[in-house]
Amino acid sequence: MTGPEVPGTPPPPDPGSQPGGPAAVSAPGDAGQPALADSAGPASLIDESGELRDLASDCVHCGFCLPACPTYQLWGEEMDSPRGRIHLIGQILDGATGTAAAAVHLDRCLGCMACVPACPSGVRYDRLIGAARSWAEEPPAGTGPPPLPPRSRRERAARAAIFATFPYPRRLRPLLAPLRAAQGLRLDRLLARTGLAERLSPELGGALRVAPAPGRRSPPGLAPGLVPGRRLPGRVPARGQRRAVVGMLTGCVQQVFFPAVNAATARVLAAEGCDVVIPAGQGCCGALSLHGGRRTEAARFARRLIVEFERAGVDAIIVNAAGCGSAMKEYGELLAGHGGWAARAAALSAKVRDFTEFLAELGPAAVRHPLPVRAAYHDACHLGHAQGITEQPRALLRAIPGLQLAEIADGATCCGSAGIYNLVQPEPARELGERKASAVEATGAQLLVSANPGCALQISAALAARGARLPMAHIAEVIDASLRSVPVSRLLSS
Repeated sequence: MTGPEVPGTPPPPDPGSQPGGPAAVSAPGDAGQPALADSAGPASLIDESGELRDLASDCVHCGFCLPACPTYQLWGEEMDSPRGRIHLIGQILDGATGTAAAAVHLDRCLGCMACVPACPSGVRYDRLIGAARSWAEEPPAGTGPPPLPPRSRRERAARAAIFATFPYPRRLRPLLAPLRAAQGLRLDRLLARTGLAERLSPELGGALRVAPAPGRRSPPGLAPGLVPGRRLPGRVPARGQRRAVVGMLTGCVQQVFFPAVNAATARVLAAEGCDVVIPAGQGCCGALSLHGGRRTEAARFARRLIVEFERAGVDAIIVNAAGCGSAMKEYGELLAGHGGWAARAAALSAKVRDFTEFLAELGPAAVRHPLPVRAAYHDACHLGHAQGITEQPRALLRAIPGLQLAEIADGATCCGSAGIYNLVQPEPARELGERKASAVEATGAQLLVSANPGCALQISAALAARGARLPMAHIAEVIDASLRSVPVSRLLSS
C-alpha cells in the first residue's frame, strides 16, 4: 500500500480531474495489488434493501469533500478521502470482496463528519462509514467471504479491551490508581521517551500519551452534594423560579476523568432555574460502540438509557460531551428496526440537547460576572459537524463580561481524538493533534475551552508534547466560574 506522504508536501493531482474520475480508480494494495478483488462477495447479506447502494450512488465525485477531510490533508491519498472510501464501499456493495488494504483505508477514517456539511449533494457519508465499520466489527452470518477480512489477533484483543473498559465507569475508575502511580514516578514519560510502550502495543502507547494528569481541586464554595469526586445527588433543585426539569447524562470518561465538568454542568443548570435530575442507574450511552461499528452493543446501551430517562420524566436531557449527544440524537435510526423500541428511541432523541444548545434556547437568567481572559474555543467534530452546533457555544462565551474570544485557524479540522481513534490509529492522531496544538498556540489564548472530554485529552497531550502549559476548561466550567464570580486564576491553574 502506498504510504502516507510527508506532511507539508504537495498532494498528488486530484483523481477527480483525470479521465474516468475516482470511480475508475482502485485503491492501491500491498505489493502493488488492487485493494479489492472482483470475486463474488456478500452484497446481498450486508445491503438487503439496497439502501446503502442508493446512498453510495448519491456521490458524484465532485471533490468538495477533499479539503474538508483531515486524512486527505495529511496524505493526499485518494482512497483516504471520503469519496475514495465511498468508492471502496460501493465496490463491496456491488459484490467485490474487501482486502486488508481496503480495510486499512476505511479504518483510517476518523468519522469526524467534516465531509457531510461540505457535500453539496447531501451524501450520507455517516451512514456509509458506519455500515463499513460494522462489517469489520459485526460481519454478517452466512455463506461466502466476509465483506472485510478479520483484523489481526492483536488488534482484535486491543479493541476488545477498549470496549470492555471505557464504557464502564466501574471498570475504568480502578485504572486511575496505577495510572497516577506511574505518573507520580514519571514512568509514563520514560515509556514515551524510550518508545517501549509503542513497541509493546501501539494502543497502549496512544493511551499513555493522552492519559489525563490529576485534575485540579474544586474551587471553594460549591453547593452541597456537588463536589467533584463525590457521587452526584439524584436531584439538584433549581435556584429561584423553576423554568424547566431536565435530566443530565453523566457519561463514562466524563464522570471518571472529568467529574468537575459534571458538577459544573449541574450548578449552571440549577442557577439558570432548572431542576436537574441525575438518574443513578444510567450507564453508557453507547457512543463509543456506535461510532466504532458495534451497533448491537450500542443498541443494548441505548435501550437501558432510554428506560432510565423515561422514568425520570424530564422536559429535556442535557449532554455535556459532544460524541454522546451525537449518538443519542441517532437513537431513532439505531433502533429503527427494533419493534416497539423505535418510537421510544425517537421520543428520547427529540429530548436530547447539548449543554450549550439548551442554554441558548432557554436564555440567561443568572447574572454573569467578569472573567478577564483571552480564550480560544475548540469545535468538537461531533458537536460542530454532526450536530451543527457552532454559534451557541461562542455566543455563551461572548456573553461573559471581560472574556475575549479568539478563533482557532482551520478550527473545523479534527484534533485527532475521534472516539477511540487516538488509541487505535495513534500516528495520524498524533499528527493531527500537533497541527491543532500549533493552531491553538498561535491564537495567543490564555485558556482553551472545549465541549468534549476526548478532545480535551487529545489537545492537552499535544500541547504538553510541545512544552506548552496552556490551561483547558470545559465550557460548563467557564460559565460556572462566571456565575459564581470565581477568580479567573482558578481556571488558569488547571
